[in-house]
Amino acid sequence: MTDLGSVWSNPISIDDVSERGMHFDLVAGEAVRVEIARIAGLRDLPRLSASFDVTREGADAVRIAGEVSATVGQNCVVTLEPIENEIREAIDLLLTSRAEHSIADSEGKITLDFSDPDPVEPIAEGTVDLAAIATEFFLLGIDPYPRKDGAVFEAPKVPEDTSKNPFAALEALKKAEGREKK
Repeated sequence: MTDLGSVWSNPISIDDVSERGMHFDLVAGEAVRVEIARIAGLRDLPRLSASFDVTREGADAVRIAGEVSATVGQNCVVTLEPIENEIREAIDLLLTSRAEHSIADSEGKITLDFSDPDPVEPIAEGTVDLAAIATEFFLLGIDPYPRKDGAVFEAPKVPEDTSKNPFAALEALKKAEGREKK
């Protein structure tokens, strides 16, 4: 398995984020896009970019808000023709160095309550990798079953005349053998 941080990386230290916040625009180069397309099983990835506003939330937390966008080359699952899709994924994360690194309790049991707000994400060693976050959200935004506009799957028609059915010939042979044995 490939470490996404080794493919596209743009780490920032939360200590470098000023009280007024910072803006980041990331654009993946060709070699990065080729590798991410390979990982994601895409035909190609002509464009991948992200835009983030990073703001302080107290002494040890940051909020990362923005968007990752891309143009992806895939094949239609119905016609198998090449198509291009646009991806736009909104990102809004709160990260802190005080977050728990595990959602499990002391016994290892996990209980999720989907009515609770999103959990705070942990920051490892005071650093956040914006490109890794962009890559993760991009991968989540890929349509696993892309369809060309207007493409509709039609199930094969079942033959109405059962005598043309391949098993009809076997049935005829069975009947013929039954007559000969009597």
